[in-house]
Amino acid sequence: MTLAYVGIGSNLDQPRDHVCLAFEDLGRIPNTEVMKRSSLYRSAPVGFADQPDFVNAVAELRTGLPVNRLLAELKEIETRHGRRRSFRNAPRPLDLDILLYGELTMNLAHLTLPHPRMHERAFVLEPLLEIAPEATIPGLGPAREQLARCAGQRVERMP
Repeated sequence: MTLAYVGIGSNLDQPRDHVCLAFEDLGRIPNTEVMKRSSLYRSAPVGFADQPDFVNAVAELRTGLPVNRLLAELKEIETRHGRRRSFRNAPRPLDLDILLYGELTMNLAHLTLPHPRMHERAFVLEPLLEIAPEATIPGLGPAREQLARCAGQRVERMP
């Protein structure tokens, strides 16, 4: 079994509902259990700024699936939530990203681990650190140190 962390984000069609349902969907992935779930966070969009704020969270999974199978399961969940890939950083009803998969590092066309931009995004690091305060990003070090470099990014915990 491998500990994996999945980033969850939504900014269309009742985003809070999509994120909450995503936690349930993650729990239905074969040979996978949701161990922890972060609070929900509101954040400003990154990249394409002319879109609604996002609702973000992170889930800690214990999975027996190989990483490519886990990725396929996440893509299927996104599709069921109505995800269409129109352009990079486009608004979306659901985005699921593997942030960390154990200590695995890889750089393939369809998957890079650890997630290549997680260390630059407070909306990923804050919920990750909420559920895994000692998290380390392979090749970069403690996630807490990376969060300090994201000062000024607007992220707020939702009630």
